[in-house]
Amino acid sequence: MIDDIVKDARSRMNKSIEALKGELSKIRTGRAHISVLDHIHVEYYGSDVPLSQVARLSAEDARTLAVTPWEKDMVGKIEKAIMTSDLGFNPSTAGTVIRIPMPPLTEERRRDLGKVVRNEGENAKIAIRNVRRDANNDLKGFLKEKEISEDDERRGQDIIQKLTDERVAEVDQLVADKEKELMEV
Repeated sequence: MIDDIVKDARSRMNKSIEALKGELSKIRTGRAHISVLDHIHVEYYGSDVPLSQVARLSAEDARTLAVTPWEKDMVGKIEKAIMTSDLGFNPSTAGTVIRIPMPPLTEERRRDLGKVVRNEGENAKIAIRNVRRDANNDLKGFLKEKEISEDDERRGQDIIQKLTDERVAEVDQLVADKEKELMEV
């Protein structure tokens, strides 16, 4: 019973970590990486689809992304979708290849992105603490129903707390690494 609660808590905490990694990958640093285009959607035959499903995405060099549409008539739509996104990119088209130069980050922008990174880290910690609270409430419910002893409840809470501490430390490390990456010039 306790093992099931711990297993569920571990699974949910790991999902929070994965969600944080996904959010951090969207925050661009000075280097070009195709993950910054992940949330861009393009209108394709009446439905919105992710950019990666209508074009090949690649990083030409450290400062340039290249988008090569599968169909020639998609060039204009893709270019428009990139321009209207909140990323602030200014793509240029050469035939069927759309090149996206990555503007260098200013010191002020790097600090702003650092705040965003810390905020995402704090959100992940809150999610992890919520999982801990839910697991501890489950343990208390089992204790109240006399399905486990007080010693088992205490042991379960200790295991959950250690798990929480590990995941919070992992979040702190991810945030610190991303901040360091952001401040590299």
